[in-house]
Amino acid sequence: MWKNRNVWIILTGEFIAGLGLWLGIIGNLEFMQEKIPSDFLKSLLMAAGLVAGIVVGPYAGKITDQVSKRTVMLWSGLLRTISVVFMLIALATGSVWWMLVFFVSIQISAAFYFPALQATIPLIVKDKDLLQLNGVHMNVSTLSRIIGTAVGGILLVLLPLSMLYIGSLVAYLGLLILTWFLNFEENNNLSPAKKNTNGKSSFKDVLPVIQGLPIVFMTLLMTLVPLLFLGGFNLLVINISELQDSSAIKGWIYAAEGVSFMIGAFFIKKISDKLSSYTILFSSSIFVGLSQLLLYFADVTVVTIAAFLVFGFSVGCFYPTASTIFQTKVPKDFHGRFFSFRNMLDRIGFQIVLLLTGFFLDFIGLQLMCVLYGGLTLLLTIIFYIKNNQLRTAQQEN
Repeated sequence: MWKNRNVWIILTGEFIAGLGLWLGIIGNLEFMQEKIPSDFLKSLLMAAGLVAGIVVGPYAGKITDQVSKRTVMLWSGLLRTISVVFMLIALATGSVWWMLVFFVSIQISAAFYFPALQATIPLIVKDKDLLQLNGVHMNVSTLSRIIGTAVGGILLVLLPLSMLYIGSLVAYLGLLILTWFLNFEENNNLSPAKKNTNGKSSFKDVLPVIQGLPIVFMTLLMTLVPLLFLGGFNLLVINISELQDSSAIKGWIYAAEGVSFMIGAFFIKKISDKLSSYTILFSSSIFVGLSQLLLYFADVTVVTIAAFLVFGFSVGCFYPTASTIFQTKVPKDFHGRFFSFRNMLDRIGFQIVLLLTGFFLDFIGLQLMCVLYGGLTLLLTIIFYIKNNQLRTAQQEN
């Protein structure tokens, strides 16, 4: 696997793009703190971009299965690069509306790019290497997040806010250039599985595939559980910083969660040899709920850091396992539409949680909200566990 040039291009591109992404996110948080006082209004602004991604999702999935995935990644990468220009205009004019244009364009880009990327990974390595590559890929993403947030924090102190977006623009250009050098075999035009009776592929074709694969269906539902934490992650960080009256805690939170995520993703290959995929998923989900409950004590720095350490390790085990199940169990002919469908579900979940988080932070406060989310996470995990056992029993009887 490590002799494969495409693997190195994907990983290097992920690292560079991650730096650009997190420089931009740090800039976004700073801009919104200056311009928008309400957490709920912040969440509305971010949710608008997610809606745009959901709207184009079906089209993105269909296109990814019909044309070259490399081509989809190139065009979406170009749009992502252009979107940073809109944010530079927002800074120059002080306009929140231009920031809205930025959110919409970058989320449309992501709606095309990430399904194409997820569908590309199984094409460049063998199935036996997928779990390892998924773990390494997520670790590279997390490492870029840690470095990106640290560099972003330093640049905020030393340079104008616009320089963060200039750095983001340069990173996205770098990713675009690297993507050009990808070279792998695709059979988009030859597979009859992608075509319905009229000779045209349909996004809806993926739904019977999901329904016919109980392990995929259940895993898809399980991926929604961590969104209760992830959907409002940045708003949580802002509020914990305000609760503790400390700007430094933001960096500590991102670093703790990121390092812990990397440890989880690094050890997932060894863990998977001893435990089943579902044991990993359900156990990780339970620990996500416990980490949320710990944030009832978010005014205590040590407990806050501990909560994010637990959360980071849990999702570091959870997501590589879920991605490997999807990449190996779903037929490759449907990967574009499936990963687009999954991204749509994630975006809908993110949007709902983002709006709820903004609402609850304004009306009941951080600590009570975390107890509510933690309890709901544990309840959903128990329900999915019972449902999974019922499905497995029914399969065995048949």
